[in-house]
Amino acid sequence: MTDEQLGIVEMPSSTRKFAVGNDLVLLSEFELSFNKLFEAKIYTGNEIKYCTSFSNSMLRFAATWAAKEAVYKAVKQIDARPLSLKKIEIKRNEIGGIPIVVLHSHFDSSYSISLSITHDGAYAWAVAIVEIDKEQVRIH
Repeated sequence: MTDEQLGIVEMPSSTRKFAVGNDLVLLSEFELSFNKLFEAKIYTGNEIKYCTSFSNSMLRFAATWAAKEAVYKAVKQIDARPLSLKKIEIKRNEIGGIPIVVLHSHFDSSYSISLSITHDGAYAWAVAIVEIDKEQVRIH
């Protein structure tokens, strides 16, 4: 069957109202690749403070990495402008609370972002839903 017969329609990214991104991190592989240079390049000061406040900080760094990647993947589906992973900040107002995404760039007012982070056993996983507010978008 063709895409037409199946009713599949490819929509240009400029017409999408939302996008979904996710990322799965294998903790053992993440630990092997983690170093101070990676930490400084990827994480904000607030994220480092949060992650290192736990006895198993590597789990928190991996979960935060998964969250950043999920947000990045969703945003890039609807906006081709450059976005550094360090410009994506995952804030937590309390342990186990709802994670808040802050985009430190010209993306701020254009998107509403919902994020879920989890970890179990050997994995950390995150999923992000980014909704675009067409009325707020300002192209620079």
